[in-house]
Amino acid sequence: MKLARLKSFTLSGLQGEVVEVEVALHRGKPKFIIVGLPDAAVQEAKERVRSAICSAGFSFPGGMQISVNLAPASLRKQGTVFDLPIALGILLASEELSTKLDFSQTIWCGELGFDGRCRPVNGVLPITASAQKQQFQQIFVPQNNAKEASLIDGIKVFSVENLSTLCQQIKDNNLPSVEPFYEIKPDLTSFSTEYDMAHVQGQESVKRALEVAAAGGHNLIMNGPPGSGKTLLAKAFAGILPRPTIEEILEITKIHSIAGLTVENCSVVTKRPFRVVHHTASGIAIVGGGNPPRPGEISLAHYGVLFLDEFAEFPVKTLEVLRQPLEDGYINISRASGSVKFPAKIMLVAAMNPCPCGYLNDPERECKCSGWQVDNYSKKVSGPILDRIDLHLNVPRVKIEKLVGKNDLAESSAEIQQRVQMARDAQIVRLKKYKITCNAEMSSRIVKEVCHLDDASSELLKQVVQKENLSGRSYFRLLKVARTIADLNNSVEINLQHIGEAISYRVG
Repeated sequence: MKLARLKSFTLSGLQGEVVEVEVALHRGKPKFIIVGLPDAAVQEAKERVRSAICSAGFSFPGGMQISVNLAPASLRKQGTVFDLPIALGILLASEELSTKLDFSQTIWCGELGFDGRCRPVNGVLPITASAQKQQFQQIFVPQNNAKEASLIDGIKVFSVENLSTLCQQIKDNNLPSVEPFYEIKPDLTSFSTEYDMAHVQGQESVKRALEVAAAGGHNLIMNGPPGSGKTLLAKAFAGILPRPTIEEILEITKIHSIAGLTVENCSVVTKRPFRVVHHTASGIAIVGGGNPPRPGEISLAHYGVLFLDEFAEFPVKTLEVLRQPLEDGYINISRASGSVKFPAKIMLVAAMNPCPCGYLNDPERECKCSGWQVDNYSKKVSGPILDRIDLHLNVPRVKIEKLVGKNDLAESSAEIQQRVQMARDAQIVRLKKYKITCNAEMSSRIVKEVCHLDDASSELLKQVVQKENLSGRSYFRLLKVARTIADLNNSVEINLQHIGEAISYRVG
């Protein structure tokens, strides 16, 4: 028996698990088997590997049994990342390829085409990060994944164009040049220039609330009649978001890498994601799932915005699954084969009408809904969901005088974003020791440590909580919003004005 061993990785959520690819050649009836809980994509590697080896100018072992073991056998393997190590293992075991190089601390990832080309695979960034964390020295990845892998410092990244070239380099004991470390440079521009706050007529109080939400990372809901500008305001909201930190960019890109959204153009996600979900989307599409589990919209919006328009039109079960990730910042996807954890620190932006026809309490149009229709409509959004939303905004109809005639442009998104960024920078400095970056992420313990109130502010907050019968969660969320308002006003302490404004966003 001839044996070769190489190492690769498989992913569970954002975490990589080392997989040892053992290739054994036995005399006997020709057979090619792969064991170790492989999925269909791994099983299909047999045909890709066979053709790629022949296309690279090597002889595929004939008259022998080829056994591939992906260890540990108890860990389910998925995807096409094992094509490259399986092909190299066969060539090394059959002595078609020999080398003096030591690959004991090397990771191999890549899908092979029939012609031997090394095609890009999903999840290279989290795989490379896991390999570096586990102190592997080098990793070989497809050429189109090299830029993504080189975001991780402390590990040598080699790009593979095709199997033939790679084997010749290994045979000559002459590896290709190491890919240079790719330093992340956050995008200094706003997210979108198509929707600018300057072109939103009226709604000054709502725009102020959106500024507060962006600065502190708070959830918000807008309630108003059709045509009042809720969707436009939400899209313009993307342009005032603060820049993500380097750590946030890496984590956002990891999730997009797993979802296959970075493979085509090898892009690094340097802006906060803004995900728009239609109310017909399934629960799995929003929270993630499938086999193997993949991130849903709530994880793709990590460190960004999840916008749910027509909020009350979503199925109740779909909305209820948001409760845990809105509170904890992650989503657990449990299956019979195990549990996968994806991050989900999002800003939820929701928009809804006050009733099915949309004109309840509208001063200009009569509501045609019956009492039970209004009750059933409002019950679609449960109290626990609303309790997790920091800012509750009423978006009234814009007066016709604001829409016609010559109007001066309002404050631009760029101007608002500057204030938002200054407030977020202050939060990053203050919360650095807690390893969080914005006020919305503060736990109740941290709130008590950083949100100090004078007697007048404390008394006002106490009276409002008692009068409105607010929950303990709402109390702490009010304090977080007040802290953000103080940051926007460049104030070290929270005063009565900040508390009053925070209360207005919660109870009107």
